[in-house]
Amino acid sequence: MAKEETPTGATALRMMIGGQLRRLREAADITRKDAGFEIRGSESKISRMELGRVSFRLRDIEDLLVMYGITDQAEIERMVNLCREANRPSWWHPYGESLPDWFQTYLDLESAASTIRSYEVQLVPGLLQSREYARSLLMLGYGHTPLREIDNRIELRMARQKVLDRETDPATLWTVIDEAALHRPFGGYGVMREQLLALAEACDRPNVRIQIVRFDSGAHSGAGAPFTWLRFAYPELDDVIYMEHLTGGLYLDRDADVDAYQAAMEHLCVQAAQPRDTQDIIHEIIRDHYSQ
Repeated sequence: MAKEETPTGATALRMMIGGQLRRLREAADITRKDAGFEIRGSESKISRMELGRVSFRLRDIEDLLVMYGITDQAEIERMVNLCREANRPSWWHPYGESLPDWFQTYLDLESAASTIRSYEVQLVPGLLQSREYARSLLMLGYGHTPLREIDNRIELRMARQKVLDRETDPATLWTVIDEAALHRPFGGYGVMREQLLALAEACDRPNVRIQIVRFDSGAHSGAGAPFTWLRFAYPELDDVIYMEHLTGGLYLDRDADVDAYQAAMEHLCVQAAQPRDTQDIIHEIIRDHYSQ
């Protein structure tokens, strides 16, 4: 894999490398225990490496590749260079002090995703938030948080949105938003009006699709918590379902879990108003609730 084709997030790159190491080990019919012994480590260390949960010691990678039967020095060097890249700080590193550990993994996965599908109940999706709307959200419940940290979190949220503007293969965002989120005036009516206008404008972007679940749709398959479904252009990376709560995030990648959320998302897209109607719905809400 050429360097320019690698994902921008270290976590995603480690997962890809780990998956390749696992396939090479299994093809060579070598157990994790024996592989761990080869690098003076344990079976659990090999497991963590193959899951992409730890950084890589380059000498360990060289030794494992030789053990797995890789004799082409160019191939070994390619893998070592990928590991060196994966060990570098992620793009969000300058904001690290403002980030909980559990969210750092999500940022890496989001930045590597080719398709991002989400369902939101109360909020406009982070990738479509205006600066002042984001500020109003981040100020909630953070009375003891320094304003400098709030500013860092806002800049991080704005930086995340660059995943939709990449010159090469920008991510596709397909989001379903409950209408309630558009009636909740975070930051006041002026901020909310600006946010809704930005949301309507986003509908014109070729890689953004927005659907709204109207109040009159009644009960629907998305009733409950919001979630995000990440899909990657790299066959080494499985789809991931992400759900966030007040003190942490949950990552699901088992086939049964992903299939269940995929089915829920498809039902939501059927129950929601069609994307061609989204701008009209937004302007209707602005006219009825946020007109000046």
